This record gives sequence, structure tokens and C-alpha cells, in this order.
Amino acid sequence: MIRLLIAEDQPLMRRGLRAVLETEDDFTVVAEAGTGVQAVELARTVRPDVILMDVQMPEMSGVDATRELAAEALANRVLILTTFDREDYVLAALRAGAAGYLLKDVDADELSRVIRLIARGESFIQPAVAAKYLRMLSQRPAEPPEPLTARELDVLNLLAAGESNKRIAATLGIAESTVKNHVNNVLAKLQVRNRTEAALKALNLRD
Repeated sequence: MIRLLIAEDQPLMRRGLRAVLETEDDFTVVAEAGTGVQAVELARTVRPDVILMDVQMPEMSGVDATRELAAEALANRVLILTTFDREDYVLAALRAGAAGYLLKDVDADELSRVIRLIARGESFIQPAVAAKYLRMLSQRPAEPPEPLTARELDVLNLLAAGESNKRIAATLGIAESTVKNHVNNVLAKLQVRNRTEAALKALNLRD
């Protein structure tokens, strides 16, 4: 069962999301938050598998709430669900550590699919949003300051395909702890903060 926290300041939207999500047999909504502060406090308490986080909320924005949760290794469970696809919001959310970015006009089946991806430790950015983010990256140097090794490139390509560390380890025939080390090296060399940014940077480097 995937345990969800819905962080959304509009009560009607919260109720609608809950009603839609709980039609899925493997979803249960364990908490709802109407402010960014509540989202952080509830996430610490109930430890949900996935946090659906709006960007604009009272008291603390969804981005700031995600940044707060990053210190406790909870940001990688955050799926930003918003009406805003502004480049600065996307960049800020990913740098804060969010695992995904999705617009509210998505259909219910796609939302459920992405939630399951996030729950498995993978990442996702809606293609239309990713295109804007890639345009931002294109304004920066395309090459990393330090070249990646052949093994690091293998790891990056699998990471960009959305594979988890466990799947990467199995594919490459190496230990999961070794994969973690390679991922950390890749993030440092690409000068990005999380797997989602690394995946997008990988796509940019291929262009």
C-alpha cells in the first residue's frame, strides 16, 4: 500500500484529489495539509511514501517545504503537483530535492502512474515541463567540469532512464553500494543536486 500525503491549500482540490486517488487499490491518503508548515510537520510524523506538494501555499511555499524535508531525506518522496510550469519554479523545486514535477491538468491514470514511480524511488518530470528546464540548462556550459568515467556514464544513462539503484546494480553486475558511490560522483561532476536534475542534464548532454 502506497501511503500518500496531500499538501494543497484549496480544500475542494484536496477533497477531489483524495477521492480520485483512493479509488486505486494500492493508494491510501494518510494525511492532508493546507499549508507548507503543516506539510512539513505531517511528513515528519506520518512518514508517507509520496507527498503531493503544491507550489504556492500559505505560511511556507511548496518549494521551501521540500527544502526543509531534504535535510531529513524526505524530499525524494515529493511530487510537485501544480498549475505552474514557470522555469524558475521548476528549477527551484528540483534543486530543493523534489523527485517529480507534474501539472494539475494531468489525467488520473497518469497521476497514479507517476505516484507509483516516485514510491519506487524513481523520478519523473512532465515532458512539457522538462523541455522548459532543458532550455535553461542549454544556457549553461554543456560539458561537465570533470569528465565522467565510462562506468559513471553507464550509471548516468540508466539513471536517466528512471532506473533505481537496485536495478542499475543488477544491470551492470555491481554492488548497490558501488552504484550509490557512482551516483554521488555523477551528481558532483555534473554540478546538480539530485537524480532528477542529473537525468535532465544527461538528456541535455546528448543533444
